[in-house]
Order: sequence, then structure tokens, then C-alpha cells
Amino acid sequence: MSIKAGKAKNWESRTGRTPKKTGKSVGLRSYLSKLPDEVLNQLLSPSEDLVKEIANIQALRNEIHSNDKKPLLKFETKLGKLYQGDCVAYLKSTPDDTFDCIFADPPFNLRKTYEGSKSDDVPDEYYIEWTRQWLDLCIKKLKPGGSIFVYNIPKWSIYIADYLNSQLTFKNWIAVDITASMPIPNKLYPSHYSLLYFIKGDRPNHFAPPRTPIKTCVRCGQEQNDYGGYKSKMNPEGLNLRDVWTDIPPVRHSKYKNRDANELSIRLLDRVLDIATREGDLVFDPFGGSGTTYIVAEMKGRRWVGTELGECAPIFNRFQEIEMERELLAKYRKNINTLFTDRAIELRIKSGLPVDNYRIEKAQIERVLNSKAKRLPDLDL
Repeated sequence: MSIKAGKAKNWESRTGRTPKKTGKSVGLRSYLSKLPDEVLNQLLSPSEDLVKEIANIQALRNEIHSNDKKPLLKFETKLGKLYQGDCVAYLKSTPDDTFDCIFADPPFNLRKTYEGSKSDDVPDEYYIEWTRQWLDLCIKKLKPGGSIFVYNIPKWSIYIADYLNSQLTFKNWIAVDITASMPIPNKLYPSHYSLLYFIKGDRPNHFAPPRTPIKTCVRCGQEQNDYGGYKSKMNPEGLNLRDVWTDIPPVRHSKYKNRDANELSIRLLDRVLDIATREGDLVFDPFGGSGTTYIVAEMKGRRWVGTELGECAPIFNRFQEIEMERELLAKYRKNINTLFTDRAIELRIKSGLPVDNYRIEKAQIERVLNSKAKRLPDLDL
């Protein structure tokens, strides 16, 4: 016998029978019924290993949500402040719609050791749960029209992109080349990190990607691509920035490396802040690391706020050497918003290749011909 929806409320009075309850016990029974017999047997007579594993899971869950301790201000500059503590606790105390740009380079859950940080070796579902926790807060604290960049490996980026796409507007999935990484058995050679770029709302408050020079031979300055009859029409400030970045190698040279773990190049953050911020904008990085975001923001005149769960001394010490960072950044910035680098023009002139078939600024050619200043060594940084 079927019962119409409109008469369901009279079921008990008409039949004298109590409707079947659908509480927690029924939900638990449904869940347990799907478990294999060997798992049910373990639950009935739990082994010592199972008890320990359940305790570990509970500890991980508590760790994810135990972030109410207020971070401490460790140091500040005219433009920024660095707090030591959990980014989630800091974000909870921050007003909504605060930041113009957020850049996040979280731990990748690859079993690496980060001093003072949460475990970098947790079950996938807990890493994703933790990621969504801080992402939710970042989204709330981002201004309308603000930009968020999340740097991670593709394994996690597919989850992060899907989650961000449900709340923000997708701009780009940027592939950052890392061909110097180690091969992984039974997988294709991993050769890129992913940099996800989303905005809050339909349009960004600022979007000004730098332009890049033509790729040329390192020996003669010959262009690698033939632009044919379009050479004279090409923008003298360079090519449009692509979403595959092959010119940002990892930091290896000891002179510029500030910690044992991986460190981002200032070239990467310089480009990100060019794309999404203006001078005076407020930038937030929840995972301080070696402080690359903060040092670049400081040099570019952006206000900044950061949190770091571990030791903050390496970041503080880096700010004491900021003039060396400025010198390195100036070297990088000589090679943006120009069709040819100074080095490429110098090589073309020496090799007898033409420089007048492109719209190269005369001032740049004269600078190359007349300059006697010592250039920084071409280091693989």
C-alpha cells in the first residue's frame, strides 16, 4: 500500500504504527554494513595497532582544528608585519575584505621536515580538509576584485582548483617548470609545479602582466623562432606572458639560499606581484617559509602581512641583507618588458646579426654599445 505525501503525517494515527526512525544509529548501521567482514572483526576485537591508528587519526583531526592560539608579532618594517603562529588563527582575527592579493605556498604533504610546523605526512583526506580550512578564510579576507595564487604540486592542485572554482573566478593554471626535479618510479617525469590564479568577483582590481623577451641563442643572439614579416610589427616591450614559465629555476646557490628546505625565487614573486598588485596594495602570505613574498613585497613598495609557524629568524636575517636582494632583483628586472635582453643585443652585434628589423629602442642599443659597467655573473639561481 502506498501513502501519499499529504497524508503521511496521519500515518501513526491511522495505523497505530510508529514510523521508522532515521537517526544516528541507522546512519551508523548503514555505514557499518558496507565494511568487509575482516574490518568488522577488527572493530569487535581491536588490536593494539588499530587502537594506535585510531588515536593517531584523532590526534591529526585535533591538530587540524587546534589553531586558536593568537600568533605573536615577531618583527615589522615600515611596510609589513610578520607573525609567528598558525595562519588560521591569524585569519580568524582579521576583518573580511582586507587583502588585495594572497600568495600561498603551503607544505605539499611530502613527508618533509619543517621546523615547528604541522605534520607533513597525514592521510590525504586530512590534508584536503586542512587546505579547505585555510582557503575558506583566505577567500573571506580577500577584497572583492582581489587575487589569490596557490602554489602546489598537481596532485593537490586538482582538488584546490575545483574547490576555489566553486567560490571564485578562474584566471589561469600556470605551469612553473622544474625540470631539475628527481624522477619518480612508475610515473612520468615530474617537470612542473602548478600556480593557480583566481580572483574574487568577475574582474580583477589590477591585471598588468609583464612582457617577456624573445628567446635567443646564448652564443650568437639569433632568435629561436622565425617571426617573418611580423618582426617590424612586434611590440618593443616584448611578448605576451604565457601560462608556462620556464625561466624561474629553483634557488640553489648558497649565497641566496636562506634555509635547507625548498625556497622560492624572488623572480617568481616579482612576476606575481606585477600581475596582480599596485604599489601600496596589501599582500598576505600565510606560509612564510624563507620570506620570499615579504622581501619582494618590501622591495616593490607593497604593504605585506605574513605568518610563519616555525622559526622566524631566517626571515628576519634576510631583511638585514635586503640590499643584496635588491641587486639581484634589479638584475632580473632588466630582462622584462623588452623585446631583446641587453645580452642578446650584444651577441647579435658581435655576430653581425641585424638589429634594425625589430622595433628595438635606440636607447637600449646605445646603452649596450656604450656601457662599461660590470654585469652580475649569470648564476643559476
